[in-house]
Amino acid sequence: AIAIVIIGGLFFVRPANWSPFAPFGWTGMMKGAAVIFFAYIGFDAVSTAAEEVIDPNRDLPIGILASLFVCTVLYILVAAVLTGMVPAHTIDIKAPLASAFVIRGLNFVAWIVSAGAVAGLSSVLLVLLLGQSRIFYAISRDGLLPAAFSRVHPRFHTPYIPTTLTAIAVGMTAGFLPIQEIAELTNIGTLFAFVLVCLGAWILRRVEPDINRPFRTPLVPLVPILGVIFCLYLMASLPAVTWIRFFVWMAAGFVVYFGYGRFHSRIALAGEAALNEIDSVKAVNTGKGHGNGSL
Repeated sequence: AIAIVIIGGLFFVRPANWSPFAPFGWTGMMKGAAVIFFAYIGFDAVSTAAEEVIDPNRDLPIGILASLFVCTVLYILVAAVLTGMVPAHTIDIKAPLASAFVIRGLNFVAWIVSAGAVAGLSSVLLVLLLGQSRIFYAISRDGLLPAAFSRVHPRFHTPYIPTTLTAIAVGMTAGFLPIQEIAELTNIGTLFAFVLVCLGAWILRRVEPDINRPFRTPLVPLVPILGVIFCLYLMASLPAVTWIRFFVWMAAGFVVYFGYGRFHSRIALAGEAALNEIDSVKAVNTGKGHGNGSL
């Protein structure tokens, strides 16, 4: 379907439709980028399958960067062909590609493109379910969520409980809430997560500079700083109501963390146990020192 859009649409491109190139200016482009950002969310899902990859040190960087490059090129080509086929104001935002071919009188091609889009949604759903279920699995294994989320199916060896719950929650959300509001809330949450990732990469490079890194982020701290700036800029381009929903959702997450996760985190408990052991050793050594002084 993508090949049909790019190759077939090229024969109907009119360069005059690209003028003006940015009718809504820089602000309009950034607002559009902030809304359509969800198209770039799936790439980080590759990293959630690290434990299931034979050679993650080699395969994960290749998978993430290669898929990002290929998809970005395809996005640019599709957008260029779409806006070149028909004037921007005539595009139906509910079905932009199909509507462009309908306007050109290619109803059969529009049907193929629509069928391809529906078929492509299945792969997107599988990727997101795979990624989110593994995230819940890892969080549960640390103790931040109940142990049921890290339970593995005896036959398929997959975290079936978080997969099922995620599918139900996503299906109900998509069925009863407006898609644009869902996309905006998803985008602001993902952008905030990317801000934390960029800051984490920068901080870890300073705090632990000698740790073994199979893949090293280039041009640190320039790349993380630029990532933080652009993510915050896109977040600022989202509506105020999206920010309100974001803070409400964050508050709910804090309730879960401070009400349950903080007291069940295995990493935190292990750290406290290590500190207690160090204190005990210090106390014993101090007692020995006092004893030797009294002899």
